[in-house]
Amino acid sequence: MTGNIYFRKDGRYEARLSIGKNDNGKRTYRSFYGATREEAEMKLMAYQEIPSNEYALTEMTVKELTFDYLNVIKPRLKESSEANYIMKANKHIIPAFGTIKCSLLKVKSIVNFIDDKLKSGLSARYVADIIVLLKSIFRYASRTYGIKNPTEGITVPKKGKSEIAVLNKTEQTALLSYITSEPDLTSLGIAISLYTGIRIGELCALQWKDVDIDNKTITVRKTIQRIQTAGMKAKTKLVITEPKSQSSIRTIPIPECILVMIKGYKENAEKYVISGKFSPIEPRTLQYRFAAVLKKAKLPSVHFHSLRHAFATNCIALGFDVKTLSEILGHSSVEITLNRYVHSSMDRKKAFMEKLKWAA
Repeated sequence: MTGNIYFRKDGRYEARLSIGKNDNGKRTYRSFYGATREEAEMKLMAYQEIPSNEYALTEMTVKELTFDYLNVIKPRLKESSEANYIMKANKHIIPAFGTIKCSLLKVKSIVNFIDDKLKSGLSARYVADIIVLLKSIFRYASRTYGIKNPTEGITVPKKGKSEIAVLNKTEQTALLSYITSEPDLTSLGIAISLYTGIRIGELCALQWKDVDIDNKTITVRKTIQRIQTAGMKAKTKLVITEPKSQSSIRTIPIPECILVMIKGYKENAEKYVISGKFSPIEPRTLQYRFAAVLKKAKLPSVHFHSLRHAFATNCIALGFDVKTLSEILGHSSVEITLNRYVHSSMDRKKAFMEKLKWAA
């Protein structure tokens, strides 16, 4: 059963709950009405709390179910994804619901959990990720054990579009001037990111065998990140894996403007580009070095990832079509490119608006 809430033309709110299909295969609904969204939602939740004999009862707790689910899906997960799920389960889901029996978890408890997490200062995006995991756990419980799924009808917090600070054109010019005057491997990494849009983890995992000087390309095959560990002496560890998605494995043409700089550092094929050694540096270290560069260049403090945003915005300004840019960035869809990485300045907006002419 799934629920959605709508504002009706008559001024009321309607919470619709899918209750299955009729004999003709057509989906049927039950509606709950209220003068406010909250009233309609509470009526829907109250209905969902009604026990039903069609669902199995179990002594299994949410904690037991969670680790049962994680063990089942473990073979299909990347190590970094597994670590992320375990962290969210241990830090959020289990402390809140762990001792509750699966068949007794209430919709209202989950709604209150979402509200509490948002009020604690967690972003809507992060809370949404927690709820997506909880939904997956209970979908598994429903399919495997016939347990009623209390997460159906729960609205995942809407992920707001995060604004990231990006250096403007004047500041980018100042940054380029600084790294030209202070050439080193950190400067090389900054230039590569600003002119290819490569992610920081992909940059740290880049080896010279991935850089084809003759064909002027960089091939992204791996990424590096630090993940949390469970049941080990060290709390975290560095892992090198394939990029986050299949579309992230890509070959990027090297612009002529940084080709000479790259040639000057060409090393043993097995060495890592940014460390200059046979072992990589981690993204956090590169971020610290980038912060030091910005401070010395007297530029605003921004995250290394802002270079990727700047690259995307610059490409759009130069007339790149979004499909080409999306593939260079390693996105699975052009929507991600447009929604997350393309920033329009007021000057750019004014320039376009000035193109409008009074029709004669």
